[in-house]
Amino acid sequence: MTTTAGADTTTHPPGTAELTAGEGRTLRAVKVMWQREWIRFSRNKVRILMGMITPMMFLLILGTGLNGTVGGADYRAYLFPGVLLMAVQSPAMAVGISIVWDRQSGFLRQMLVAPVRRGALLGGLCLGGATTGAVYGLLVLLVAGYAGIPYGPELLLGLLEVALVAFAFTAIGVLAAVRIRRIDTFQIVVGIAVMPMLFLSGAMFPVGGLPTWLGAAVLANPLTYGVDALRRTLPGDLDLGGLAVGPRWWGWAPPVLLEVGIVALIAAVALMAATRRFARAD
Repeated sequence: MTTTAGADTTTHPPGTAELTAGEGRTLRAVKVMWQREWIRFSRNKVRILMGMITPMMFLLILGTGLNGTVGGADYRAYLFPGVLLMAVQSPAMAVGISIVWDRQSGFLRQMLVAPVRRGALLGGLCLGGATTGAVYGLLVLLVAGYAGIPYGPELLLGLLEVALVAFAFTAIGVLAAVRIRRIDTFQIVVGIAVMPMLFLSGAMFPVGGLPTWLGAAVLANPLTYGVDALRRTLPGDLDLGGLAVGPRWWGWAPPVLLEVGIVALIAAVALMAATRRFARAD
């Protein structure tokens, strides 16, 4: 048997070419959905401004107003991690609203018939939310000096943690969006859910003195671990001079890596649940 010179005689296992093509489509789907959220974010300067108003008001007004009531500690530094995570709520809300709007406009149905994995579509959206959330976090970190937090390499680690929490927030928002059909209902549900999470996370006040039933809610709150991880990562005195105590499991303080892992696990579970529900959306 003769073979043509230069011909490719390499054999591939059955299904390899199809698997490679499928992986390529998956990566392109993730990229397209990420770009879609980034373009929507970057072209709306008003949205960026409005998303910064609430966290800046908490830091500049509430933080400054209560700064003299905590003895020699700096309340603004204590409040700063909570302000960082407050800023990532806006992109999570925006991604969820876009899904509800896509359902109403019919674009969601077109997404469902695309020959790509459902998880890739939602994963790209969550990455877009994490990216925009990191931008918000970066803008807040630029004023860290006002809160008495020195500028250093720890801020970069803090920014990575902010991006992870933004991804988790977006995944939870996506999970709600694939189940809710009306934009106003989505906004109400997410607003009602997020505010208790923020107040029961140790972001606004130390949670050590709360009653037992509220203490259990604090430990079950994923945002508690995000706030505490940031407070222990960022430089400076962010714990009200030792008065603020993070989450404790029978007297044991989980390390920062475990707290970050908890946030990542919750994000993964929310994304998987959203993917399963998204596959049945209409």
